[in-house]
Amino acid sequence: MPRLSVWFIRAALFHLLLGFTFGMILLWNKGLPLPPQVWLLLPAHIEFLLLGWTMQLALGVAFWILPRFQTLRGNTAPAWAAFALINLGVWLVALAPYLPLTDSLRLAGRLAEGTAACAFAVHAWPRIKPPGI
Repeated sequence: MPRLSVWFIRAALFHLLLGFTFGMILLWNKGLPLPPQVWLLLPAHIEFLLLGWTMQLALGVAFWILPRFQTLRGNTAPAWAAFALINLGVWLVALAPYLPLTDSLRLAGRLAEGTAACAFAVHAWPRIKPPGI
């Protein structure tokens, strides 16, 4: 398995662990009430599971499984940039409720995530070819 896929999948599993932990705390709060600030974990819970876990797992598997030309995966710099940007975006959006400039951080995080998707598409596009070529 390529090193980038390993990093994507490890990061995805880490975000899965964090998302499940935050979800467990939120469910615990329904049974035995905790301070109301615990609900500030909800955006991080959603972000870690939807983009941190699901998206990174999909990108890691896509990098691994997309066709190669002979043994080359092409220029991997955009894919590495996608890895850095998706993680930066997830953490900016997840931490935004706890920091000043919440809306600006959330916007910056979403822009980083969108840029990560574009960077991965730049890497993957040349690897997608019609059958038989």
